[in-house]
Order: sequence, then structure tokens, then C-alpha cells
Amino acid sequence: MKNFRILTAALFWLALMGPAAAQILTPTHLSTALSKPIAKVGEEVELIINARIDDKWHLYASDFSDEVGPVVFTLKFKPSPAYALVGKLQAIKSHHEQDEIFKGEVAFWEKTGQMRQRIKILQPGALSIVADADYQSCTTVDGKCVPGSETLKFGPLTAIGAAAPAKAIGAMPPAAMSTTAAVAAAPTAAAPAAVQAADPASDTAAQAATAAVVPAPATSATPEATAAPAPAVASVALAADPVNKAGGLWAFALLAFTFGLAALVTPCVFPMVPMTVSLFTSGNDSRQRGIFKALVYGASIIGIYVLMGVLVSVLLGEDGPNLIATHWIPNLIFFIVFVVFGLSFLGLFEITLPHQIVNSVDAQADKGGWAGIFFMALTLVVVSFSCTAPIVGSILSMAARGERITPIVGMLGFSLAFALPFTLFAIFPSWLKSLPRSGGWLNTVKVVLGFIELMLALKFLSTADLAYHWHLLNRDVYIVLWIVLSALLGFYLLGKFRLSHDSPLDHLSVGRLLMAVLAFAFTVYLVPGLFGAPLPLLAGYLPPQSKHDFSLATAEGGAAPAMATSTAGAAARETPRFGEFLELPHNLDGYFDLEQAKRVARLQHKPIFIDFTGHACVNCRKMEATVWSDPQVLTQLRNDYVVVALYVDDKTELPQKEWYTSTHDNQIKTTLGKQNADLQITRYGINAQPYYVILDADDATSQPLVTPIAYEPDVAQFSAFLQAGSKQYRTQRVPVAAR
Repeated sequence: MKNFRILTAALFWLALMGPAAAQILTPTHLSTALSKPIAKVGEEVELIINARIDDKWHLYASDFSDEVGPVVFTLKFKPSPAYALVGKLQAIKSHHEQDEIFKGEVAFWEKTGQMRQRIKILQPGALSIVADADYQSCTTVDGKCVPGSETLKFGPLTAIGAAAPAKAIGAMPPAAMSTTAAVAAAPTAAAPAAVQAADPASDTAAQAATAAVVPAPATSATPEATAAPAPAVASVALAADPVNKAGGLWAFALLAFTFGLAALVTPCVFPMVPMTVSLFTSGNDSRQRGIFKALVYGASIIGIYVLMGVLVSVLLGEDGPNLIATHWIPNLIFFIVFVVFGLSFLGLFEITLPHQIVNSVDAQADKGGWAGIFFMALTLVVVSFSCTAPIVGSILSMAARGERITPIVGMLGFSLAFALPFTLFAIFPSWLKSLPRSGGWLNTVKVVLGFIELMLALKFLSTADLAYHWHLLNRDVYIVLWIVLSALLGFYLLGKFRLSHDSPLDHLSVGRLLMAVLAFAFTVYLVPGLFGAPLPLLAGYLPPQSKHDFSLATAEGGAAPAMATSTAGAAARETPRFGEFLELPHNLDGYFDLEQAKRVARLQHKPIFIDFTGHACVNCRKMEATVWSDPQVLTQLRNDYVVVALYVDDKTELPQKEWYTSTHDNQIKTTLGKQNADLQITRYGINAQPYYVILDADDATSQPLVTPIAYEPDVAQFSAFLQAGSKQYRTQRVPVAAR
């Protein structure tokens, strides 16, 4: 028992502390950018410092008195005749509050922060701007504070010609740039970059990013800035699955809790509830002691399942989720596991643990005492394995596609629901009388879960099929299988057929009838999908419509109408590279190679719309089905842009002459997906999908025309983003003197 406690503590320590336990603390990570890489002599440019701050830490800002106590963020620039500072360093959207310890007002950021310093260009040439930064980061967890000092480099900044006679976009005369004006002007110009530093996987960041879209100079990092490995990455998240969001973790915990409730009404578990509760309500123990034992019993169940989550989290490691999300081996393993568990629930066979393990655990439970209560809980977990293993396996397989915390969250949600009735019925034994009697309905629940397991299994097979272009499971076959399974479930619930372990059905209960209605309603909803309907409610879980072999609209009216183009525009088209196995939704013309898209965009005089996407990206499919399908958005994409879809999880191996070593992780990038993912990380500091960037093909720095956005389900907001990008492209094309 002592060794078990030591092992448990060690596993929790590994999961929570990870490899950072023995490292020097660096809670704040700084990166730099310019408001524009090229400026005329006499113009003003903003130097941008983005800060990414570790969880539970905060970074003190520059807009409070240095006499209060904490170190104020300061920049000391090396003197240069090529530029002059304009105004003070501006802190963007810092949080102000009264500090009880320092007895004064302090300003700080959490998660992300941003500072801006305006400079005026005085001399032409290539400017390399250097400044020494001093700052302080603190945490309220244990009171630690860490001083920071590093040299920041901005640029290269190219200064050319003489100042334009008219006002340039984003520039202000030095005399007009007072401290008040700087503070007033900063939020509008800085909002996009501030949002950019936020976690792109959060809904709040996505909404803020869209709201911040204005036709102003982009604030992405320059190539020099983004070439740095870790600090340039604003977030690490697995966007192929919803569990990677903060809100998604709560939703996933609720889903796991629901699975835990479902596990309670399986034939292996439900009959054990009154049997187990009687152990705490009978005997010589007082009621208070019996309740306390029940609480320990419930806590032991939770601890056992959470320990499973910890083990999965530790074994996955940092790169585990990305590997599991896209590689064919884990996806096929999960497919097989789901099929096996589903067939087990249908009664084809029973999954059991070896009797030696069951008997050994049961013998430990018979010894009594507090250790005996723990082993009683372990006995329940082991004995109910044949019914709970498919459910637990399903949760862990879905959790493994999220962040490292998701297996722990999943097991916590499941075990809370699983342990709750044992504890509650021990506290309120009279409630046992209200429980329905065991019977054939338990096996019905088990069979329903079996059908659901088989339907979910197809998602994993589809992910591997799309990433490796096996062409095994197109959209038509996928929908047909779901229609058949859901229809069979409906007929089963109506009693039209029985499985081997079912009891005779004398009458049809109202609950069973309602479940059958839901199954048939789902079947009817799927049927139009066979004829090309988008099925938006399931867009994230079905293969994309481009993988559909037949569309009723196409069959009746011919091919989807393409937008009229001029002869010059048609001549400017190229056969899309990788177009033999990659397609864009809604019959959009587009490309899958950025360099090819740039060539076409220059000839057609259009901006580029980059769609960082993935075969396994649920939200990407939702965007295509519910937002891109809107007539206004579709028209904008067709007429105003050259669209390029960059799949970050595609496994197509490129010719060896195109391989290169990434500056981000020093790994050789050999496949199409790896190179696209590396492009997104190194150039834009983001690795979550979907992610949308608008570029001018003639801009050698590849800076976005407007602030990129992530998942944005609001059609109006997404359309406004496209409109802002197109407007900024046209604005940059107008000569300065003509503006």
C-alpha cells in the first residue's frame, strides 16, 4: 500500500510538473515586430513588443509609477542618427489595480501583453534597431518574482527616399504625437496584434480578432523575428478536435460525465449499486461513520480513474496529441478499438479481465479497514470492466486527441458521475426504493451504446483515409453506414428484432419509443446528404463535400456555375499542384501550393486568401459548411481572391529536392503537411486550424494585409474580414500621392 501511494504521488508530480521542474524559470517570452517593414524618411513606424506569459504568472507593464515597488517594463534604445523616438513606450490594454502589498496602483498583463514605441525615420538605408528590455514577472501561487533582462532587435527596417507630401497610412506628424494622442491612438492600431498574441483556440480570441479587422498596416512579426524558435509561437493547441479549447474542456468534462451516467445503467454496474451501498448502511458502524466510509469509497473510485488519465497524459508526452490526431497508426488503432467495443456491447463477445486479477483484488478488499475500502472501489472498477472498458476507452481515445490535461479532465468527469450514486445512496438509503428493478432494459442501454460506438469509429478511419488519400471511405459510404446503423438502432428500439442477450419485449415503453423517434429522425436527417446536402450539424464529423461522388444539384443542373472571367483571367490560371487529390469546397477554384498561388495572384492582380486547414480539423469543416457556403462569402472568395488551402496534416511526401530543415525545431520537413505547418508556425506564430491569412503576393515580407482570424462562425464577421482585406489591397495599390 505504501508503494502504491508513492507511485501515485510520483505520477501526479510528473503530470503536473513535467520537464520544467528543474529548469530556470522564464515565465515571460518576448517577440518583436514592426508596423511596416518599409518606410520613407520622415515617416513614423511603430516598434511592437509582444509578450506571451505563462499560466498563473503576470508581467508588470510600463504605465505605472516606478516608485510603487515592482519593476516597470522599460526599454533603453542604443543611440542612432537614423531614427528618433516619438513619445513614450505605450502599454496596450494593461490591467490596473491597487496592490495591497505595495500600497499603490500597479499595471500588468496575464497570458498576453503588448507594448508599442513610435519612432521617426531620419536617414535612408537598412535600419537595425536594438533596445535593452528590463521587466519583472510574478506569480500569486507561491509569491515568486523573476526579473527579466534581454536585448530586443527590431527589423530589418528599410528606409527609402524622402517623406511623402501627403499623410501616409498610420503615420502622424511628430508634433501631433503628444502622450495623450499616443494613448488615444494606440488601442485601435494595436488591437489586432494584441489579439494575435492571444490564444487562437479560444472563442474570445477569435471574436476579438474579427472585431479588430481594420484596413491598417499588419503587425505580424518580420521574418527575422519569426525565425526564432519557441518565443515566436503564440500558442500550441490541437485544433483538430474541440477539446483543445478552454470552453471545450468544460464541454468535454460534461460529455465524460454523461458517459459516466451511461456506465451506471449497464448490466455490470447497476445491480452492484444496492449491493455496495448495503455494506455502508448495515453493521455496527454509526450512520456518520457509514457516510464517511461511503465518501472514502467514492473518492477512491475517482482517484483510480483519474490515475488512468494521469498515466495516459504522461505516456503521451508533449508531441503525443499531434501524432495521434493525424498519424494513421493511432487512428486505425482507435477505429479497431471502437469497433471491438461496439461489437462487445452488441453481445458478440464479452471483454473480461483474467480471473486471477479479479480474485486478487477481491481478496484485498475482504481484509477490511480503510485500505479495504480502497480495494472495494478497485474491485468495482475491475468487476465492471466488461461494461465500462468500452466507455472509458472511448473517452481516453478522444482525450488523447486534445491537450495533455484532457485525459485527466475526461477521467475526472467520468468518475464523478460513476461514484456519485454510491455515495448519495449511502447517505440517503431511502432513495434506493426509487431505483427501477434490474431487467432487460439494462441490456437495451448496452446495445444502444454499441451502435453509437460503431458510428463513432468511422471518424477515426475517415481521418486516416483523408490524410493519406487511401480513398477507402468517401462521404457517400460514410453517410450510408451511418444511415444503416441509425435505422437498425431505431428498428431495434421498436422491437423489430432481438439480439442474443435480449429479453422478450412484451410492450413498448414511452422512453423506448422516444429513443426510437430520435434514431429515425437522425436517419431522415442523413438521407439528403446522399444527394449532396451539406448537413451542417454534422459538418465537423463527416468527410468534406468535395469527397462526395454524387450531387443531385450537379446531376440536374450540370456542374456548379463558375463565375465569369475575362480572357486574361482565364489565361492567368494554372493547373493546381496537388489538385489530383486535394479539392476546395463548393467548387471553388484555388490552389494548394503557396508559391503557385502567388504567381497566379500577381497575374490576376488579386490578393491571396490562405486557408490553413487540416483533414482532421472539425472546425475547418464547420466553417466550410456553414460560413463559406453563404452566397456573399462564396462570391467574395471567387471574385476577390486567389484561394490557397494549405493542409497541415497531409502525409504526401514531397520530392527530396524540396526538403528543408526548419528554423523552428531543426527538423527536416519532408511532407506537404509538415511544410505547411512549419510555414504557419514560423511565419505567423500560430499552429491552430482553421487560420485565415490575407496577403499581397507582391509583398516580399509576406505580412498580412489585415489581422488574420481563426474560427469565426459569424457569417457577417467573416465577410467583413474578407472585405477589409480586399479594401486594404486596393488601398496599397493606389500611389501615395493620389491618396
